[in-house]
Amino acid sequence: MEKTFSKHTVAKTHYVPYATDGAKENSGGSTAIMIMGAILATIFAASTAYSGMKAGLTVAAGIPGSIIGSGMVGVFAKKKGIFGKNLLQGMSSGGESIASGMIYVLPAIIIIGGKVNFFAGIAVGALAVLFAVGVASLVENYLLVEENGKLMYPESTAISEALDASEAGGDSLKHMGIGFGIGGIITLLTTQVFGCVNSVMTFVGNSSYRWKISTEVNPMLAGIGFVVGLDVSLTMFAGSILANFGITPLIAYFTQMAGGGAHVWNDTHMLMSQMNIDMVAGSYTKYIGAGMMLCGGIIGAIKLIPVIVTSIKKTLNARNDVGEEKNSLGVVSLLVAAIAIFIVGAFLAGNIVIAIIAGILSLVLALLFVIVSARLAGTIGCSNAPVSGMTIASLVVMTLVFALMGWTANAHNEILLLFGVFIVTAISVGGAYTQTQKVNYLVGGRRSEMMKYFMIAALIGVIVVVGTTVILAPQLAIKSANPPFGLPQANLIATLTTGILSGNLPWIMIIVGIIIAIVCWMLGLSIMTVALGFYLPISTTSIILVGALLKLLIEKLTKDKALRETRLSSGVSLSSGLIAGGSIIGLIGIILHVTGVLSNRVPAGFAGSNGMAVILLIIMAATIVIPLMRIKQPARKAQKQ
Repeated sequence: MEKTFSKHTVAKTHYVPYATDGAKENSGGSTAIMIMGAILATIFAASTAYSGMKAGLTVAAGIPGSIIGSGMVGVFAKKKGIFGKNLLQGMSSGGESIASGMIYVLPAIIIIGGKVNFFAGIAVGALAVLFAVGVASLVENYLLVEENGKLMYPESTAISEALDASEAGGDSLKHMGIGFGIGGIITLLTTQVFGCVNSVMTFVGNSSYRWKISTEVNPMLAGIGFVVGLDVSLTMFAGSILANFGITPLIAYFTQMAGGGAHVWNDTHMLMSQMNIDMVAGSYTKYIGAGMMLCGGIIGAIKLIPVIVTSIKKTLNARNDVGEEKNSLGVVSLLVAAIAIFIVGAFLAGNIVIAIIAGILSLVLALLFVIVSARLAGTIGCSNAPVSGMTIASLVVMTLVFALMGWTANAHNEILLLFGVFIVTAISVGGAYTQTQKVNYLVGGRRSEMMKYFMIAALIGVIVVVGTTVILAPQLAIKSANPPFGLPQANLIATLTTGILSGNLPWIMIIVGIIIAIVCWMLGLSIMTVALGFYLPISTTSIILVGALLKLLIEKLTKDKALRETRLSSGVSLSSGLIAGGSIIGLIGIILHVTGVLSNRVPAGFAGSNGMAVILLIIMAATIVIPLMRIKQPARKAQKQ
């Protein structure tokens, strides 16, 4: 007998998936599913790569993939049902995850004057996919099953809600539809699409105490905040408060005192005394956050060493475990990648010593941050995971080693960045793969089947993203006041590695970040959660907190326990719709803007003021709370089929 899952069962120790083993025998993959998945992987990889390099914006594909996949299965492979839809969302995430990581580093090779080799890029990217999936597969049982109910995987929950709603209909689909409408309409009105109204309220302090706070009225982020709850959201926001009201104003205070000969470390044409608050945050505070992530990643990975050892033992003994799938593909992928990285590195570098040292560093750093990324997917999802921050931390370590070894030429920097492509791709894939397998766990799909389909989609994504980068290389190399592609992350990476190799980098900021992380650890705080808030814009963390506060409001206003549970569970469905509506419409908007179909429009007058953003925030909060508060009694579903 099949059983539908719900948000209630996610928090239970013994989770009952969507279907029994018997129901899975005739469901799942097929040639039709593979073809449709390959198409979705290609579309999401190409669009994410293009839009990400254009404006530095990417949208996770799991939720849009689940919605689009549900429609495609309904038309072309209806008999495959929810298991076919599940595989399509996994393949969508697999293709998109490549772009969401690779575009941070691969274009940096072009920025420093190098050339991206198509086949070299594919080789490095493919090895990163194999390594990330292999590492994540060793800890996924612990993260997804043993930590079920502790790690919430908000986007996985949203995706599973979308899949469930497509099958079951009823109240879940109703509230998800309401959320989708709210998220879609608000996103359409903002600068992400039509630019009718301002969605960001910003307040800046005076010259004596220079601070800045902003909040983006983003329904997708508010939905994530509702799902993750107050504890995580508040800890993240604490990191933002420290960065925006403590560290940045302090640095800005001293920059105002700098003399006429003091220049910004990464811009010799800019005097420190002329820096505005955004420049201070971008040139200095961000690197403190990178230091925090570096320390947090190492401490977090050390804590997981027993888990990794246990996972390896369970994998090796899988043949004796009844009912537990073997992980042969994951182990083989990990071993192949770990060995081949040295062979590929030697071929690309033309130097055995560089290949060995860079290969070892890449494997260790990728191992640490793939695990961290997998855990972050469980707390805040993949859309807001600090992939660039973890990449910065990794490249700081690698570039320092290169500098100490005397490998400081531009050719060495190109080799360094190729190994950086391996690391960043592995980090992005690790989080996306774990998130996808969490959906698979909630649905009740076969783990090994999802692994195979995800890997195929990711490898397709590697070919698409590298090919897109090579084709656009002449435009990516243009440097002007208004370049065709902004490449914010890649420019930062290029500046970082060049700065370290030339001896021009604010190391004190990295060290301060490490010290702050150690203090957080000593106080028992979650280093990565605090560092995440420190690194991300406060406009992002503040709206996530708003979503969590709306959930708290529902809890406090509802005295009856059963009614409270019903409203909160319906809130998860509605939040899933917010995330789906915001992400899908946002993705469409980005594509329309970067392809020139829509021009960038900035609201003027009152429509472009803080007051308009405040009104939009009130409207969004009301449209979330009112439908939930109108629920008068717990929904009662039939127990028999």
